[in-house]
Amino acid sequence: MQKALIGKKIGMTQIFDEKGNVIPVTVVEAGPCTVVTKKTMENDGYEAVQLGFGDVKVQRVNKPMMGQFKKADVAPKKTLREFKIDIASVNVGDTLKADIFAAGEKVDVVGTSKGKGTAGSIKRWNFSRLKESHGTGPVARHAGSLGACSDPSRVFKGKKLAGHLGCERVTIQNLDVVKVDAENNLLAIKGAIPGPKGGIVVIRDSVKKA
Repeated sequence: MQKALIGKKIGMTQIFDEKGNVIPVTVVEAGPCTVVTKKTMENDGYEAVQLGFGDVKVQRVNKPMMGQFKKADVAPKKTLREFKIDIASVNVGDTLKADIFAAGEKVDVVGTSKGKGTAGSIKRWNFSRLKESHGTGPVARHAGSLGACSDPSRVFKGKKLAGHLGCERVTIQNLDVVKVDAENNLLAIKGAIPGPKGGIVVIRDSVKKA
């Protein structure tokens, strides 16, 4: 059975193991997540479970979504995500908490990276700068030649150029769960995860367990 939770990134800190070694960790508020809907093969053509995380005011929910929450008899949730969890193991209205994970397990964390606005080719694609001598001015950090001249007289699609950087879906795989605080629904995950403080993330079983 796949395990998954929706969470909120709290920030980074460090903890010490029994040998006194420093472990950098990211603290995530993982859950509680409520089962809002169960997708079945008969009705939807696939099996999945929709989880909700974070309370939201009733006046901020539109009528179609409010009807879904009333049908499930659960409080309105701010964030909804679907996961391929064994639908026989949970029921609508059940609550999943951080204790479904244990210290030492491997997880994948999915989040939205920080948006950095418009960035140049060096920052965005790790281009090398041009030589800072005669003939390359007025700056040495522009992209340089785009390649084609008379044939084919165009720039190929996918050319790496300056543009919008960040604010995209990022998955970090095979991270270790260092500590689980079941009382406060907190997970300490080794290393950094995508997104700013307060950003929504998804924690799930590792697909490629090393």
